[in-house]
Amino acid sequence: MAHQSSGFPIMHAAGIKEFFRQLPSKLDTEAAEDVDAVYQFDLSGTQGGQYVVMIREGHCQVKEGRHEDPHVVLSMAGEDCVKVLNGELSGPAAAMSGRIRISGDMGLAMQLRMLFPSVSEQL
Repeated sequence: MAHQSSGFPIMHAAGIKEFFRQLPSKLDTEAAEDVDAVYQFDLSGTQGGQYVVMIREGHCQVKEGRHEDPHVVLSMAGEDCVKVLNGELSGPAAAMSGRIRISGDMGLAMQLRMLFPSVSEQL
């Protein structure tokens, strides 16, 4: 993985795919025990793509593509997703400034940080 002059790794499109592939292993199964949610990530730009994150009964499944009826849709540039995941950008601040658009169940959107605490304190 290449690095920027700041020392932070640059995550390419393959890195985004790998991140989502590894996401189920980062789920806090205890926090997700009573959660039944479908998150749709719509990422634009060079690191774009569409990913569905499904959480049910303490398990997480991720697949590429679109879900026909997600509980939450998070739309952003792929680069901003990387920055949030690396802790370089605050998710709530990005949402307030319009860089991340969230639709659907806001309560479930706010639970992401709790469900995946080891990903980043900023998520």
